[in-house]
Amino acid sequence: MTVTAEIKPANNRELVLTRVLNATPAQLFKAWTTPELMKQWFAPKPYETPVIEIEPRDGGKFRTVMTGPDGFHMDSTGIFLKVEKDRRIITTDAFGPDFKPSERAFFSAEILLDDLGNGQTRYTAIARHWTVEDCEAHEKMGFHEGWGQVATQLEAVASTL
Repeated sequence: MTVTAEIKPANNRELVLTRVLNATPAQLFKAWTTPELMKQWFAPKPYETPVIEIEPRDGGKFRTVMTGPDGFHMDSTGIFLKVEKDRRIITTDAFGPDFKPSERAFFSAEILLDDLGNGQTRYTAIARHWTVEDCEAHEKMGFHEGWGQVATQLEAVASTL
C-alpha cells in the first residue's frame, strides 16, 4: 500500500482517507460486497465484525455488528444509497431498510475505486457527517488511524481474490 496525497475535505463535516492499494477495483468491490470477506477486514484489529448482513444494491440493507476488547459492542444498521460495480459504494446510517429514518444519523460513507492500472486502485473513503460535532467526534475516535488500518486489511484480503 502506498499513501498518497489526501483529498481535501469539501467542508468541516467531512473526513477523507486516500490510499493506493495493490488490488484491482473488481477485487476491492468483491471484498466490499461479500459478507464473509468483509468479516476479515472491516474492523481494525483487535476489533471484529462477526455479523455482516448486506444487500449490495441501491436501497439494500447494510448492517454490521462490531465487537472488541472490554466488551465493546456496536450494532449499526443502514442502507446502501448507491452501488456502482467496481467504481463506487455509498452507505448511510440515516435510513434503515425500506428507507425508514433512523433514530439518529451519524454519517454517510462514500467509497471510490479509481483504476490506476497495473493492478492498483486509488481507494478513497469519505465520511460525511450531519454536524461538525459528529465529524470532530469521529476524528477523535481515530478515523484516520482506524480507517487506514482497515484499508490495509482490505488490501490484504482483496489482493488474494
